[in-house]
Amino acid sequence: MINLYYWTTPNGHKITMFLEEAGVEYRIIPVNIGRGEQFDPEFLKISPNNRIPAVLDMAPTQGDRPISVFESGAILMYLSHKYRMLMGETDRERVNVVQWVMWQMANLGPMLGQNHHFVTYAEEKIPYAIERYVGETSRLYAILDRQLRDREFIGADYSIADIACYPWIVPYKRQQQDIDRFPSLKAWFERIRSRPSTVRAYAKAKAINSEATMSEEAKQFLFGQTDSVVRG
Repeated sequence: MINLYYWTTPNGHKITMFLEEAGVEYRIIPVNIGRGEQFDPEFLKISPNNRIPAVLDMAPTQGDRPISVFESGAILMYLSHKYRMLMGETDRERVNVVQWVMWQMANLGPMLGQNHHFVTYAEEKIPYAIERYVGETSRLYAILDRQLRDREFIGADYSIADIACYPWIVPYKRQQQDIDRFPSLKAWFERIRSRPSTVRAYAKAKAINSEATMSEEAKQFLFGQTDSVVRG
């Protein structure tokens, strides 16, 4: 059994997408980050960066003690290794998948996250910041579009690289992107969106959280953190 500590963010969606694709038994434990539940001491034991997602593998392959994993990229690689799937068959395929997962973690996620913040959530609209992150989003879209020009998936076959990237492209309109400018990316996006496992994962998200807007209280929890939060 995999216990998934989850909320309905792009990084959270990655893990439900994997688990639905793998068809393994798992239990969702909602962590409402808009209410500060990510600061619960019990959650911090498995996710010291007070971020979702995190998993607790109650039946690891080796040993009988549960294994906890935080950071969505690390979780995807752990699960892929555990279930021997979605990471390619050869060394060449596996390293290609891993490098694109790292690309998502270091580039696509952080840059698009800043896009979301300055375009949607920041009370003061700062033209420089908006132009900077909308432009960087376009550049990263173009990189994915180029990678997908002659293939259906980011790696050789559907993999955790696709799972890592897809949820960050879902809000492309909010990111001020015209997806029609990236035809290979758009075709890939539609392929992933129509997969039964993706449909199931997003249906579970809607059942857990149907809120379309972020409250002022949630903004304080998400954007008002300093070192004092860690120091207690």
